[in-house]
Amino acid sequence: MSQTLIDRLIGKAITCGTLKLTLHDGRTSTYGTPHPDYPDVAIRLADGKVIRDIALDTKLGVGEAYMDGRIIIERGGIMELIELARRNAPWEAKGGFGRMAPHRKVLKRLAYIRDSVNNPFKSKDNVAHHYDIGNDLYKLMLDEEHMQYSCAYWPQEGMTLGEAQEAKLAHIAAKLMLEPGNHVLDIGCGWGGMAIFLASRADVKVTGITLSEEQLALARERAEAAGVSDRVTFELVDYRDLAARGETYDRIVSVGMFEHVGVPQYETFYRDCAKMLSGDGVMLLHTIGRFGSPVAAEAFTRKYIFPGGYIPSLSQMMEASQKVRLMATDVEVLRVHYAKTLREWYARCMEHRDEILAMFDERFFRMWTFYLAAATSTFEWGGLCNFQVQYSRNRYALPLTRDYMEQAERKLLSS
Repeated sequence: MSQTLIDRLIGKAITCGTLKLTLHDGRTSTYGTPHPDYPDVAIRLADGKVIRDIALDTKLGVGEAYMDGRIIIERGGIMELIELARRNAPWEAKGGFGRMAPHRKVLKRLAYIRDSVNNPFKSKDNVAHHYDIGNDLYKLMLDEEHMQYSCAYWPQEGMTLGEAQEAKLAHIAAKLMLEPGNHVLDIGCGWGGMAIFLASRADVKVTGITLSEEQLALARERAEAAGVSDRVTFELVDYRDLAARGETYDRIVSVGMFEHVGVPQYETFYRDCAKMLSGDGVMLLHTIGRFGSPVAAEAFTRKYIFPGGYIPSLSQMMEASQKVRLMATDVEVLRVHYAKTLREWYARCMEHRDEILAMFDERFFRMWTFYLAAATSTFEWGGLCNFQVQYSRNRYALPLTRDYMEQAERKLLSS
């Protein structure tokens, strides 16, 4: 690729902050202008095909080249490299990160259609791809207190990751308006953090469900250690099968699971939740979401991290839930909270680099840290956020103002 085309591809994308680029043949160029708020990064390309791959599909091309060691970062890190590119094109300014060749756009659309068919068997395979890689990795990366693999809540500066995750649990629990004796269903229970928190802080019974065998085993172990195994039950079951059994619950909570449902199954998900929720019950759904209109998942994430994953827009969620008469009684949009969480996870992975390399290899470590860095940038400067949507089947089931949430949150954190 000619120097003119390289200058056009990169020079247009980097204006604030600097990127020093050394090609495989030794040619060096520097793009952008130093700025105190933007990173200064230097990279070297190991071969002449890297620029071509990036030109065809920027996000996938950069990700795979970095994974394979074909992009060598000589100043800064992968977090700084992606931040530099993203921050120069923020979503609010109608910016876009990278480009994609027309034929790649067609392939992306076809892959989205294929992956969106998320039947129970495929759901289990998709979950296993990400969550059954071993609990040891997640123990190194996540907070020790609750092992939460979802967006934390940062109401004040100076919080630790564990404190922010506990604040998230209390924030969500408060929106459930729990009452003594309630039976709560936790869809996508992870390693049991939410279920254990609810059983420990409120006089409720919790059933947690997951499709990950690794998560199930550790969740049961953690519940036993916390002394709540008499109030918490974990099952390896799909929510659709649970609904088919005719089970009902006073409260339903789901955190970080809706991203795996798939658009064609949205109506089924909400219908089954409505079926399982008691007449005056309350449901709280926490999910990654989009500020803008619906788009297919990125190729790198779909290929290497979350096969079958999809980030919903609020309009998609509302359209599907309205069809089954689940009323959205409260909607909160969390901005930047996940970016702060992801930076903590990234820092922990960098801190435990040698241990992760011993578990996997260099290529996996590069893939994993690229995923965390890319995700961070989309919450800081891209179009992603988090939605917390409260639902009910009865308009009179909840107080008419939000005061009860703050009161319950304080009580849960002080207990």
